Amino acid sequence: MHHTTGGDAEHAPLLDLLEQSAFAYFQHEVNEVNGLVRDNTDPAAPASIAGSGFALSSYPVAVERGHMPREEAVHRTRTALRFLWKAEQSDAPDATGAHGFFYHFLDMQSGRRVWHSELSTIDSAIALAGVLTSGAYFDRDTEAEQDIRSLADRIYRRVEWDWALNGGPAISLGWRPERAFIPCRWLGYSEALLLYVLGLGSPTHPLPEDSFSRFTSTYRWKAIYGREHVYAGPLFIHQLSHVWLDLRDIRDAFMQSRGIDYFENSRRATYVQQEYGRRNPRGFEGYSDSWWGVTASDGPGFMIGRVHGRRCRFYGYHARGAPFGCDDGTVSPWAVAASMPFAPEIVIPSLITVDASYPGPKRTYGYMCSVNFSFHATAGDSGWVSPRDYAINQGPVGLMVENYRSGLIWQLLRGCPYIVRGLRRAGFSGGWLDG
Repeated sequence: MHHTTGGDAEHAPLLDLLEQSAFAYFQHEVNEVNGLVRDNTDPAAPASIAGSGFALSSYPVAVERGHMPREEAVHRTRTALRFLWKAEQSDAPDATGAHGFFYHFLDMQSGRRVWHSELSTIDSAIALAGVLTSGAYFDRDTEAEQDIRSLADRIYRRVEWDWALNGGPAISLGWRPERAFIPCRWLGYSEALLLYVLGLGSPTHPLPEDSFSRFTSTYRWKAIYGREHVYAGPLFIHQLSHVWLDLRDIRDAFMQSRGIDYFENSRRATYVQQEYGRRNPRGFEGYSDSWWGVTASDGPGFMIGRVHGRRCRFYGYHARGAPFGCDDGTVSPWAVAASMPFAPEIVIPSLITVDASYPGPKRTYGYMCSVNFSFHATAGDSGWVSPRDYAINQGPVGLMVENYRSGLIWQLLRGCPYIVRGLRRAGFSGGWLDG
């Protein structure tokens, strides 16, 4: 495997720095004994299973870009997959998972469930996407790489996707041994696009074919600022499935009926977010066509404050969205970077402006979670900056920048039979899928 530097050579230093600093998170915030990755940079934080999936997806990029020797990536990947395969799967309240899924948050050392967290279907899907990426990339005929492929296959095939329906039409958000299934289901356009494709592709416990059309039947098609698209407020929703799925030029029945594909949909959503920053209808400080990116993110905290004399409700970690979602003046430069493949012509200039105008949003791992110039803890301060970095922010940055440059993750998973089967059973056709 080799990569070509796509995008543009002019901005190669920026793209290199984005990837290298995002990857550094997974290099350092990890327990090397079990491969689990810390949810955020708070030393007391547990592991998040999604963070571990992003790490598994990032190791191939690190090898290709020269940030990590292949041998080290093999060792880390094999360690993580061995843990995921052997960790307790049962209905016990302190297991690592059940029915092939994993708990959202795990103890960094023991790998057992913490915080009464849910058996998370979407966070498990992110972990499994990383597992399949590992199996696709490590293709050499060595004992270690054969082991990686075998483990990846077994971990994926073990998942009981049909169980997660709980007898209903759509996948439940999760399950807890104390209270059984969460009543909310994955309906309405969301990052669950990835979840359904993974579940439909299973050769062992697949979702029924009609589960995907039930999911898409709840989409909201909107025209915003002159751009028609399937709406979702938080910017990350338009990015997450695209980290692994190459949705360019392939369409399901819904997108066929609208004459676009999901990639174009995300491109339009990215432009809508930039336009929202430019218009700044709520008058927040700092918003512009260079400062934008409203998404699920950390925030100043749950409290009432004032912005230019108006009452404003601020939030802590929250699913912010634009233009109709909850917005308290918090923007996330990392979310702009993660839209790189869709609209580099607006993303790159925005990041250059962010870098030049305000060095605060960058530190060890690149762009931090979020900033809010409208929130002032003390008179005269320059605004709030998130004190933590998060695995689920750093992952999409490095992986989407690499997809923009070389399409590496897309190419790997285009060759995965489970992904191909999942897309076909979801009704996708055209482009590379028919090639």
